[in-house]
Formats: sequence, C-alpha cells, structure tokens
Amino acid sequence: MTDAYVLGVGRTPYGRFPDRSVGSLAGEALALCLTDAGVEPGAIGGVFFANAAQGALEGQHLIRGQAALRAHGIEGVPVVNVENACASGGTALHLATTAVRAGELDIALALGAEKMYGADADRTREAFLGGMDVARWETELKALREAAGAEPAPEGRRSVFMDVYAALAAHYMRRHPGCTPRRLAAVTAKNRRHGSLNPRAAHRTPLTVDEVLDQPVIVAPLTRAMCATMGDGAAAALVCSPAAARRLGTRRAVRIRASVVASGTGRPLGDDTRQITRLASGAAYERAGLGPSDISLAEVHDATAIGEVLQVEALGLIGAGDGAAAAERGETALGGRLPVNTSGGLECNGHPVGATGIGQVHELVTQLRGEAGDRQVPGARIGLAENGGGFLGYEEAAAAVVVLEGMTR
Repeated sequence: MTDAYVLGVGRTPYGRFPDRSVGSLAGEALALCLTDAGVEPGAIGGVFFANAAQGALEGQHLIRGQAALRAHGIEGVPVVNVENACASGGTALHLATTAVRAGELDIALALGAEKMYGADADRTREAFLGGMDVARWETELKALREAAGAEPAPEGRRSVFMDVYAALAAHYMRRHPGCTPRRLAAVTAKNRRHGSLNPRAAHRTPLTVDEVLDQPVIVAPLTRAMCATMGDGAAAALVCSPAAARRLGTRRAVRIRASVVASGTGRPLGDDTRQITRLASGAAYERAGLGPSDISLAEVHDATAIGEVLQVEALGLIGAGDGAAAAERGETALGGRLPVNTSGGLECNGHPVGATGIGQVHELVTQLRGEAGDRQVPGARIGLAENGGGFLGYEEAAAAVVVLEGMTR
C-alpha cells in the first residue's frame, strides 16, 4: 500500500438555495477543486460520489453521481455512488483513498452533494428516518429514552435525530452532573464565533451563551442554535498517489496519514470502551503512528452541541466528562490548546448530508496549508476529522475518521 495525498479541495457555501440542483452544486464544488489542484477533468481516473437523500427527496436513485456529473465533463470513468447516512462524505473519501493506496487509481475524486430544501415535509421525514432501522425506530428510540432516563419528547415536526441527541444529552448529564445546559451552550457559542469567520458557513451571526440559551427549545436541553440545520451544498477532494503529487506539484498537497470507516456495535449505553468513534479513532491513530496529543485541530460531527462533546471525548482529545467544560474554558476555541470545529461545525455550516464529511476535510486542508485567514490555527500540522451517520441501538451506525498531515514548507 502506497501513500495518498489530498491535492485539491473545493466547497460551495452551504445554505438554502431554492434554484440550485444537486448537479449544479456538485459542478461548482468540482470546478473549485480542479482549479485548486491545477488539473483538468480528464485527469480524474474514478469518482466516489456521496449523497444520502436525493433518492428519498427527488426520486433519483441508482445513478446519482453519473446524473450529477456528466454535464461537468466526468464520463467514461468509474463512478461509485456512496450512501452511508451522514457519514457518506467521509466514506467516499475513504474509498477514494483506498483505491489510490491500492494502486487502482492514480487520481480519484471524492465529491459529496446534497439538496435538502425544497421537498415536502413527508419526504424529508422519510429521508431522516432512513438513517435508523425503519422497522424498529420507534422501539429503539423508546428504549434509548428509557435507558438514558430522558423525559418523553414534546410533539412537533423535527428530525428524529434531535430526539436521539436529546436522549444522549440527558444520559450524559446524569453521568456527568458538572455538564449543564449552560456549558452545552458554551460549545455552540464557541462554534458561532468560529462560524462568523467562515464565509462559506450558513449561520455567521455570533451568539453569546445567554443568547443560545434564550432561543426556542427543540427538545430539552437542546435549543435551536444548538442543533444543526439542514443544508444545500457540495464539497470535493482530489486524492492522488505520490507519483501524481510529484508530477503535479506537492507544494500544497496534504498527506492522508490514516483513513478508517467503522460500524456501530451492540454495546450497552454506558460501555464507552466499545463506542464506535473510540474504536475507529483507535485504529486511525495506530495506522497513522500518532496519538491524540499529536492533533493540532479537529473537525467533528456536531449535529448538536452534545454531539461535539461526545465525539471529542471518544476521540481521546478531551477527558471523559470534560468536553463541554473544555469549551467553556476556551480550550477548544481558536487560540486554545486544541481548536475544534474551526469552520463553525455543523451547527454553523448546516448539514448537507452527503457533503459534510468532505467539507470537514476542506477545512482541515485549508488550515494545514496555512490558508484559513482570520480563523487560522498557528502552526497547524496534524488535523483529524470525524464524520458519523445514522443511528442503531445506542450509537451511530457508521463513522469515518481521517488523519491529515500538512507538508513541511
């Protein structure tokens, strides 16, 4: 197995774009990525196209990538469609990396695109329910609430995943009484400060802790600002072999030290040793020859504020029970010991499902090149992204972890 590098990245703004299609968004991200890498579409040997919801929302099944990309000069090469819930983007990047490392492709494209707005409410609900076991989701959600000691959720239209995260928050706060709604709000306020510096984020208005707490409650203890919105958008990353990197120029290439995809286990709710992100990141650290202390910054899947707390602890970046307090102390903010979600995270960017994992890599690559402007982490050398998706039992159904290393300048 050879090394693999990210040679180019591209990302659209995320938000609500009623006049854009999946193909239009994908084409914009592709063009930005190719320009960044300095290559033509004909250099791409294969594509891994991430999209989770277009089938449910628009009826475009089976050939989503081929349909989205043909008008943009991508044809005649293998196109693999990747659907792995909210971890689709991270999974597409993993498959592109694997193909390059195995010598099957010299240059591979990982591209995620999603069009979440515009469908009727029933189709949107179907898309989100598809991230759970559709035959057992009500039973599983009831079991999670009971195991977590969570109160019954109020009636109302929302993603079922907000109920899941609210139950996980209730369980976490019982295990760690020092974690309060105010400390969860500190996580969101920190990300809002980061997002205000990101021109591609959907939500760029800074919020104080009090302003986060004053927003409407979606499912207690989560207020609206603590929850990621849906999103339209696309992101792309061009993965290449060492030979291609040398041929095309390595000045801005970023090395992929490790890429791991895992599925959840049937663990009890309190068994953190078998938690999906802990297992995936453990394998990634081993393959990279690195540990949590080597990480300069991280992008984690904060579909809600409690999501960031759970993930930074499972990744070994912050001690158990200290994830929210670390944000309150400024440790995970820009200028802190270990900045987390310098892009603003999902809470600020929104969540165009198939694009999210590759969008995280866009942020890390930008940081590791020293090109992040006002949100730049000084001396950033090693970045980690965690992209989780779906829910089975008491945890995500899928998780992708990637470790990236900036080149010595």
